[in-house]
Amino acid sequence: PAEDIIFDPNILTVATGIEEHNNYAVDYLNATKWIKQNLPHAKVSGGVSNLSFSFRGNDVVREAMHSAFLYHAVKAGMDMGIVNPGMLQIYDEIPNDLLQLVEDVILNRRKDATDRLIAYADKVKDSGKKEEKHDAWRNTSVQERLKHALVKGIVEFIEEDTEEARQQYPRALEVIEQPLMDGMNIVGDLFGSGKMFLPQVVKSARVMKKAVAVLLPFIEAEKAEGGASHSAGKVLLATVKGDVHDIGKNIVGVVLACNNFEVIDLGVMVHADKILQTAIDENVDVLGLSGLITPSLEEMVHVAQEMTRRKMNIPLLIGGATTSEIHTAVKIDPNYAPPVVHVRDASKSVGVVASLLSKDQKDKFINEVSDKYADIRNKYESSKLEGKYVSLEEARKNKIEIDWANSPTYKPSFLGNKYFEDYDLAEIREYIDWTFFFHSWRINGKYPAIFNDPVKGEEAKKLFDDATEMLDKIIGEKRLQANAVIGFYPAASVDDDLELFADENREKQITKFSFLRNQQEKPDNTPNLSLADFVAPKTSGKHDYIGGFAVTAGIGLEKWVAEYEADNDDYNAIMMKILADRLAEAFAELMHVRVRREFWGYASDENLSVEETLREKYQGIRPAPGYPACPEHSEKRVLFELLQAEEKADIHLTENFAMYPAASVSGYYFAHPQSQYFNLGKVAKDQVEDYAKRKNISVEDVERLLNVNLNYR
Repeated sequence: PAEDIIFDPNILTVATGIEEHNNYAVDYLNATKWIKQNLPHAKVSGGVSNLSFSFRGNDVVREAMHSAFLYHAVKAGMDMGIVNPGMLQIYDEIPNDLLQLVEDVILNRRKDATDRLIAYADKVKDSGKKEEKHDAWRNTSVQERLKHALVKGIVEFIEEDTEEARQQYPRALEVIEQPLMDGMNIVGDLFGSGKMFLPQVVKSARVMKKAVAVLLPFIEAEKAEGGASHSAGKVLLATVKGDVHDIGKNIVGVVLACNNFEVIDLGVMVHADKILQTAIDENVDVLGLSGLITPSLEEMVHVAQEMTRRKMNIPLLIGGATTSEIHTAVKIDPNYAPPVVHVRDASKSVGVVASLLSKDQKDKFINEVSDKYADIRNKYESSKLEGKYVSLEEARKNKIEIDWANSPTYKPSFLGNKYFEDYDLAEIREYIDWTFFFHSWRINGKYPAIFNDPVKGEEAKKLFDDATEMLDKIIGEKRLQANAVIGFYPAASVDDDLELFADENREKQITKFSFLRNQQEKPDNTPNLSLADFVAPKTSGKHDYIGGFAVTAGIGLEKWVAEYEADNDDYNAIMMKILADRLAEAFAELMHVRVRREFWGYASDENLSVEETLREKYQGIRPAPGYPACPEHSEKRVLFELLQAEEKADIHLTENFAMYPAASVSGYYFAHPQSQYFNLGKVAKDQVEDYAKRKNISVEDVERLLNVNLNYR
């Protein structure tokens, strides 16, 4: 596989005095760019210390060379490198004169670059790392102290420094407009250029909010006297009706606020009327919609249509895990004439909003987006014609071949439901997948190797330490409660349905799970899968079973998030939400382990480590409604009624089938050795009509529920 190939184009020594060596670093950067453009899935590595061999014995120069080179190499696409992390500096803390000399050498910008760096190196007497006093910055001016605190995310002295600054300016507002915004501009520039990571930005925002809290009473008094404030623009954010997920939206709000935008956040499950009326009442410059579950995509279309009906004229931003540029271009943009822009992640939000509100850049940016989305729509329409699909009847004939006569089935240790209240969080903690914790903070890398990353490692370790400290509090102070329900039922498949029975007599059907089947044309010996295939057909006479589950680790979360937000502490508020999500996923993993070994018991001798478990080295699957194999969310209602999850586990469904608390996971348990995850992909009209009949709802309702999975709209 292409992604398993790692190229090392060779980092060779520069500044040797031999002219043909002068371009070696540039050659590596160009080679890396070429590989990424032409072989996009391959990885690029390099031995960084080779670069600076000419300066062996002078660690000051070598560290600066390594840090500067890595900064440019990572931007070029370098994925991994070999370097002593102790011989690195923070790029922005390299003295300006040394940085210029080093980059002249690395980028081969001057013929005399080597001579100039050698002359500098001769003057530097390397006496090892300089120990800077932690309080040295406290001796600078209050303006510099405020900037330092913002860039470093230090909250300890912010109240007293802000008050000191207030007394030096005619108006409290000027403290925000001058030293505080100077600091936040630095933060914005560093984040935008990839020299600062998201957790650091959120810590900076915490400092800013605490400073503003000190100044706010004075600013309000100034406003009463006729003073005025200004911002880069006013942005309204909301998670749409029926959706409860807002971590990404919170992060976007923090990043925008750090760049002097006024942000109004309406929270979650916000109806279209409230969103639009608030936008009008507050006279906002931009509206941003967020959502995680697929029904939210349809709600975003509705909001765009309502904006048109109300003749609104502000840009509309679209964001969230299930959103995409294609969906925005094809489904949302045609419903609203003013700019509609998909924002992939928080780091892009500032540039998008700034461009939309800039007198100089606005028209050019809007035209570029409009042309791009028109091109996407054309390609989408063409791809629909090119896609090859088979009829539902043909797809069912091409189901996976399982020899049910000789295939094992497994009877669970009990039938019905089993409930777990206030489960031990310390036990759940052991199953946290920390790799995805870092992904939530937009720091991509695999745990624990990420700690050795020369660029991200230091910040990743700080973040991990903060998370560990908060986890200790969550567990020790019982800040969160974890509940779960699991259930097992006799079941049999009929085409793409699973019929569930009250008992082993299998005479009384109590409910039915309706699944969908992949309809894409397949090469020989590749089946068109449905999850129903992994349970014995009714016609086989074989006694088989299905399991279901719902878990949460989010009970009690809102109280703590509200406390942190009241203290202007977005960092810990977001940390708390992310950890609750990770605990919920860990709880789902832990319960699946117990199901396999104990409650269903089909793998009672399983002896996997936590790492092997997280890599899914086990028999059986636990697909969740809304995910690729079963993307239709309304089946969650059937599952929740069967498990009595709302009444007994305190996990609820919104009108659009999002789980509340948001830190919750639900799904099905399949035990068959051949059960596997797959992507349903697009479905054709014949399956939509069949599914509507099976669920006893209208075709229009199915088309709304499966909006992104239709091959004909």
